[in-house]
Amino acid sequence: MKEAPLVEHLEELRARLIWALLAWAVGLGVAWAFRVQLLAWLKRPLDLAAEQNGIQVNLIVLDITEPFLVSLKVAAFGGLVLALPFIVYQVWAFIAPGLYEHEKRLAVPFLLGAGFSFALGALFAYYGFLPFAVPFLLGFLGDVITPQISIGRYMGQVLMMMTVMGLVFEMPVVSYLLARLGLLSSDFLARNWRIAVVLLLTLAAVITPTVDVVSLAIVTGPLLVLYWISVLVARVAERRRPKEEAA
Repeated sequence: MKEAPLVEHLEELRARLIWALLAWAVGLGVAWAFRVQLLAWLKRPLDLAAEQNGIQVNLIVLDITEPFLVSLKVAAFGGLVLALPFIVYQVWAFIAPGLYEHEKRLAVPFLLGAGFSFALGALFAYYGFLPFAVPFLLGFLGDVITPQISIGRYMGQVLMMMTVMGLVFEMPVVSYLLARLGLLSSDFLARNWRIAVVLLLTLAAVITPTVDVVSLAIVTGPLLVLYWISVLVARVAERRRPKEEAA
C-alpha cells in the first residue's frame, strides 16, 4: 500500500471519471442504434395490460422534441448497462492502490457480482413487477376508457423502476465488499434492522407508481430479503478476513 499526494489523487480521479464517461458514451452509441427495438421491449408491459384488460393503449407524444428525448433517455440507460462493468472497474482501480494485496483479490468477484446484481434487479423490475402493476393500474375502468399515455412519462417511470431496483440489488455485493474491507459489520446491519425496514418501505413507496398494498408488497418483499442476505454475506466475509490477514 503506497501513499500519494492529494493532487495526484485528484488527477487520478479526473482520469477515471473521463474514462467512465467515455465508456458510457460508447455504450450510448451502441444502444442508440437499437433504440427502436429497446422501445418496443420496454413497451411490452403496456401491450400485456391491453391484452389482459381487453382495451387499446396508445403511446402519444406531447411535443415535437419528445421522440428525440425519449430515444436519448432509453439509449442512455442502455449505454449505462453496457458500460457498467467498465465504470465499476474504474471505481475499483481508483481505490485499489490504497488496499492490501489480499483485498485487491476481491476485484474480479466484485466486478462480476456488481454487474450481475444490477442486471438481476433491472430484470426483476421488468419481469417481476411491471407485468402486475401496469395491467392493474389500467384495468380499473375496463374498456370504458382508451388510455392515451405520454411516451416520455411512461418510459421515464419504467427506466426509473429498473434503475432503482438494479441499484438496490447491489446491496449484498456492496455489503460483502465493505465487510471484507472491515468498513461494515454484520452486527451493525442486524442491530439496525428496524431502521432498515423503515428506509426500505419508504424507498418502495417512492419508486412504486401505484398506491395499492399488493404492488408495495411486491417491491418491499425482495428489498427485505436482500437486506437479510446482506447481513449473511457480511458475516461470511467477516469470517474470511482473519485468515487472509494472517496469510
